[in-house]
Amino acid sequence: MTDGYPLPPVSLETGLPAADETTTPGEPDVDPGMQVEPDPDQPFATTEDLEARWHALTEEERVRAEALLDDASDLIRSTCPRWEQASDATLKRITCMVVKRAMQAGPDLDGVTQATQTAGSYSESRSYSNPAGDLYLKADEKEALGGSGTSWSYDMAGGST
Repeated sequence: MTDGYPLPPVSLETGLPAADETTTPGEPDVDPGMQVEPDPDQPFATTEDLEARWHALTEEERVRAEALLDDASDLIRSTCPRWEQASDATLKRITCMVVKRAMQAGPDLDGVTQATQTAGSYSESRSYSNPAGDLYLKADEKEALGGSGTSWSYDMAGGST
């Protein structure tokens, strides 16, 4: 699973998952990055994982991060029905990014992308990308986790049936 997608490639000829070139006949086709039996109470990442991807956390930030890591893991489990097929590394990476976005909201203006400040003839503008510190998954993160589970179709013909 080197391409970042949780599902194996599918053969266009047979419609079945393509055979893994590294396995030998008779050997089970198991991806070592796949979770076998996930613990529903365990977050996908730790505060150390978050620190490695962002910055050293203060004690106050660490307490908040632990709660948000639990919440982000629950968000993934409840909104991405095929999350169990994602690798541990993908789950860890996305969980940390969700928590980082939520923690950037605050008085230090890390989460700001638009605001306006004027002094005399000078002005400065910024806007907040996540001012409330909400936990959310971006479209590419949902795709890496196996999709959001929302089916849809679009009638290209535009005719009635």
